[in-house]
Amino acid sequence: MVKYRKKPVVIEAVQWTGENFEELWKLLESKEGRAVYEESDMSIFLETLEGTMKAEVGDYIIKGVQGEIYPIKEEIFLKTYEQVEKGGGVDGK
Repeated sequence: MVKYRKKPVVIEAVQWTGENFEELWKLLESKEGRAVYEESDMSIFLETLEGTMKAEVGDYIIKGVQGEIYPIKEEIFLKTYEQVEKGGGVDGK
């Protein structure tokens, strides 16, 4: 068996707070058709390559290398990714 290492890839991501719509829309580039907000639990339903996926408060929303969007739980995100530069987000992070 041959072993492989994942190539280092820089992605863009936003941690969903339930209120940072502007930062999320910048990541998505457009509000139309890619995300739907569910007010009752402050979740976001995202159109992904695997179908519609739910992002809950605290989840990260990632833009992949080909512009694809998907949510990832905070615990997995923090184990998988490290910050390489500060962004120009709404809160200055």
